[in-house]
Amino acid sequence: MPIYEYVCDDCGFEKDIIQKMSETPLKDCPSCEAASFRKRISAAGFRLAGTGWYETDFKTGKKKNLVEKGSSSTPTESSAG
Repeated sequence: MPIYEYVCDDCGFEKDIIQKMSETPLKDCPSCEAASFRKRISAAGFRLAGTGWYETDFKTGKKKNLVEKGSSSTPTESSAG
């Protein structure tokens, strides 16, 4: 289950809460009981980078290497600001 970050707009109370994706988001702040508790937008705790598991882990035979060696197309790296 994912961990969501919540913050209260009234009192500033913050809490990480484990919830199912299908659960209704919380609205009432556990600290001040105001109806201004909301999910915060945050970065995921992991990132998929590199050639990826899809390239190496679950393929068999000749399907393992989809990018040919010496290919002119190379992945580009972007830096996060």
